[in-house]
Formats: sequence, C-alpha cells, structure tokens
Amino acid sequence: MADLHQADSHDAYVRGSQEISEQASTFRAFISMAKWGSLWLAAIVMFLTLWFQPGGSFLGGAITAAVMLVAGYFFLKSGKTSH
Repeated sequence: MADLHQADSHDAYVRGSQEISEQASTFRAFISMAKWGSLWLAAIVMFLTLWFQPGGSFLGGAITAAVMLVAGYFFLKSGKTSH
C-alpha cells in the first residue's frame, strides 16, 4: 500500500514549551468542583428520598443529609500537600 506520510514528517513535530500551570490549575478546580458537587447532589437526593417516601419525614431526611455532608467533608477534604 502507498505510504501517505512524507519521509520527513517526523522532523515536523515540535515538542511544546508552554507553561502548564494554568492547565493544572483548571484540572484541580474541575476535580474539586466534581467531588464537592457530587457530595451535595448525593445529600440532596438522600434528603428528598427520605422526605417524600411513604412514611418519610422532613426531619429524618434533613438529619441524614447533614450527617452525609459532615462525613463527606472529612472524607473528601484534601490532605496537606508536600509542595
């Protein structure tokens, strides 16, 4: 079969030299929003499920959601970084 690449195409690639601090910062922000947003979403779903189930109560759902939020905070908080 015919080779569609030019013979000197391997010389055309230039490794990037751009600083990636903005990219790393954006990635950390996305991960942070995803984990905390997931915690809040899970707590809200649990609250609404326990509130609106047959025989459920507002107070039971609120207490469960609060416990989930507190436990999730301690579970998801970032540890100390070394750098």
